[in-house]
Formats: sequence, C-alpha cells, structure tokens
Amino acid sequence: MWATVPGQRRSQLSADPLGRRAIIESDVAEMPTDEETALVVLVPEAEAIVSPFRSRLDRSAIHGMPAHVTVLYPFVHPDHVSVDLVATLRSLFAHSERFQFSLGGICGFPGVVYLVPDPLGPFDTLTAEVVRHFPAFPPYGGLVVNPVPHLTVAQKPPAESLPNVVSDFIESCSGRLPLDCTAASVELAVKRQGRWSIPERFPLS
Repeated sequence: MWATVPGQRRSQLSADPLGRRAIIESDVAEMPTDEETALVVLVPEAEAIVSPFRSRLDRSAIHGMPAHVTVLYPFVHPDHVSVDLVATLRSLFAHSERFQFSLGGICGFPGVVYLVPDPLGPFDTLTAEVVRHFPAFPPYGGLVVNPVPHLTVAQKPPAESLPNVVSDFIESCSGRLPLDCTAASVELAVKRQGRWSIPERFPLS
C-alpha cells in the first residue's frame, strides 16, 4: 500500500522500501516490554503533522516516545545504562556527521503507516556503526533483516483501519509535505514502567 500527498516531489518517494522488509511482522510488533531502551533520531520538525495521529495510533507515542526515526531497537536493558556506556555512545556518535533529510513519502505495509526519510543512507550508516560496536544487539533482535528507516504515523492496533488513516493523513498534511529536517543528534530513549523518556542526547559532528 503506497500513498502520496498530491503535488509532492516525486523524489521523495524512495523505492528502497519495496526491496527491504519493514517493521511489519506480528512477532516484531509484540517485542516491546515495560523496561527497554532504543537509540533514535528525534524529528521535532514532524511533530505538528504527525502528533494528532501518533498520539492515538502509534503504540510508542502512547507510551511517551516523540516522533523519531529508529537507529537501533532494542538496545541494552535500562539497568545496564552506565556511565561507561554513555561515554562510549557519545564518542561513537561524535565521529558521525549531522545530515539533512526530508520526509515526504507516505508509505504503508500491513500493520504500519509511516513517512520515509530521504535519503535513507545516513540512517543505515548510523545503525551499521552502532551494531559494529554492539554486535549483541542486532536491529529488532535479528527478526528484521536490513530494516527500513521510517517515522511511524500509525499502527494496527490501535488503529482499526489503516486505509482510513492514510486518507485522513493525506488530507491533513496536504501542502505541508515534504518536510525539511536535520539529524543533529542521536538520543538514548529509556522505557521504565511502560513510559519512554529521553535521558541522553549524543550530538553528531
């Protein structure tokens, strides 16, 4: 299932997701626990457009996660977030360059509606670099090979009808996409007792 906002640039519609597995499988959808961490790039530029949908229809948003593109999930247990780990992550990301990207392609697979960042490559590079340093933590626990960077708008559940979500989302953001965004840092997101927080930010160079 693919949809676009009328008038948006065709360059925003990366064909790459058609060749890679998105985060759509039911077993992956059931991975979240009440105590976990993730590395993410927050996308505040998208909040005004996606928050009315994510706040109701994205499970991570319902539990407090801001709009984001995932770099690595799941990561260490919250009890294992140490001073040394934070220092290692800070040094790691200090050697990665900040970058510009846009959000314009509205994409969907069974169970998920999301915005595609363009280009995808810098997100892939961040993920590969983290996994190289922390090989015990493959993306999505190894359940998804070569995952697609994405910003989730809605999931089923809690959404009842994703086609309806797509129609409503296209109408709500008509003339507002593509969004120009900057990845200036990677954030450590920590979930405790079912709620996400962002205790650490790691600036990119």
